[in-house]
Amino acid sequence: MPPAPSRTRLLRAGREWALSFLVMAAILGSVRSAVADWNDVPSGSMRPTILEGERIAVNRLAYDLKVPFTRLRLARWATPERGDVVILHSPTDGTRLVKRVVGLPGDVLEQRDGWLAINGQAVAYAPLTDGFWREELPGHAHRVRRDEARPLLRNFGPLRLPADRYFVMGDNRDNSADSRVFGTVERDAIMGRVTTVVASLDPEHHWRPRWDRWFSPLL
Repeated sequence: MPPAPSRTRLLRAGREWALSFLVMAAILGSVRSAVADWNDVPSGSMRPTILEGERIAVNRLAYDLKVPFTRLRLARWATPERGDVVILHSPTDGTRLVKRVVGLPGDVLEQRDGWLAINGQAVAYAPLTDGFWREELPGHAHRVRRDEARPLLRNFGPLRLPADRYFVMGDNRDNSADSRVFGTVERDAIMGRVTTVVASLDPEHHWRPRWDRWFSPLL
């Protein structure tokens, strides 16, 4: 017995809705993979620049254009610059990380007691308040946090970066697993540049909004 007309219409409508959903999901996934994306930040390794519970916007077209869902590059128009906050794949396990680019290919980096030197020149620091410092990387200044109770990973190098390799660090210098732990990062592991804090919720206060940080550009 052929299905009733109403049932046939329902089946056809269901197939159309499913197809529309799949098409939209594919389009959205492709945009997030190759054009623009967002990430939720669960840890404080980038304090004070990015806080726990924030959602950040990622410009996937900052440096190049890739085939969606792959690392195959179709075009390149820029390279990561010192001071950029980037999203990358961890060389250890492939998870997404957000860190700041500190060293560029060919640089010689050294750190002693938490103070950086790049190509033999000491990076300038100025104290702010409550363990925060102003760090003046060549061409870029921003805030970092030092925790005297956790004097970890404060010494390394001198280290010369190989070609097409970058050195990344968290702004929360004594509480960040970064290139001091997993080594230098290849260019293809960098997925895009972080541009903005889109939303900010405080997990320690019942996810209360931090309204002053919504839609704030990163430094």
